[in-house]
Amino acid sequence: MSKIFDEVLAANKSYVAAFDKGHLPMPPGRHFAILTCMDARLDPAKYAGLSEGDAHVIRNAGGRASDDAIRSLVISYKLLGTREWFVIHHTDCGMETFTQEIMRDLLRKSLKAAQFGESGWSDVGQGEGHPAGDFINWLTIQEQSESVCADVQHIRSHPLVPQDIPIYGLIYDVKTGKLIEVPEAMQIGRAG
Repeated sequence: MSKIFDEVLAANKSYVAAFDKGHLPMPPGRHFAILTCMDARLDPAKYAGLSEGDAHVIRNAGGRASDDAIRSLVISYKLLGTREWFVIHHTDCGMETFTQEIMRDLLRKSLKAAQFGESGWSDVGQGEGHPAGDFINWLTIQEQSESVCADVQHIRSHPLVPQDIPIYGLIYDVKTGKLIEVPEAMQIGRAG
């Protein structure tokens, strides 16, 4: 196994030794959900003041309102009682560094990891690529406020999302840790 694998299992062993959360109920205690980015610099528990069992946190690349993210939000509401949702993107997001075309081109050339440099993304690996990436919407981001608004609108207009759920649109600043409201997204996400 790898060093990382061993470190994760060692950390889990320490966690298990002090574990006292087995009594927590399945529904989130504070009845809300956060859709945010998978970026390792974001710690929703810290920036939103969460403890285990407080809220659902749904993470994906860019914190985008993909079909799977909406599926999770609907389950969060319908079966587990969340009543408010937060869409939180962030500054300096990797999803701003490429386009649909760039990602598709990189995957057609090689399935190895790409590298980011002064001129953008480039393939450094050898090997075969595949055109299957042509059929995926990579949900890239051109401008953070616009993407937050688009995602809140996409969730708000989904036929499986009740109109009485408020959907808040914010941007997390990776330099300061501050959550910044996006006024237009807040307006779009108002409960009706």
